[in-house]
Amino acid sequence: MSDRVIGTKQVLKVITAGKAEQVYLALDADAFLKNKLENACIEASVPINWIPTMKQLGEMCGIAVGSAAAAQTKPI
Repeated sequence: MSDRVIGTKQVLKVITAGKAEQVYLALDADAFLKNKLENACIEASVPINWIPTMKQLGEMCGIAVGSAAAAQTKPI
C-alpha cells in the first residue's frame, strides 16, 4: 500500500472525510469495530477488502504488530 492510514480511528476519519479509496479490514478484529467501519464504508461507497487476520494486515502495512483496519487514500 502506498498512501495509507493504519488503525481504526484513522481509517474512520478518512472514510467520513471522503478520502478513502479502499479499506482493508481484518476478519478477526473486534466485532463492534468491524461493524462500525463496515457500515461507514457502505454509506460512503468505499470497497472493503477482507483480510483473514490482524497479523496479516499488519504485515501488509509493513508494521510489526497486528492491525484491525487500514485504508488506501485517494491520490491528491
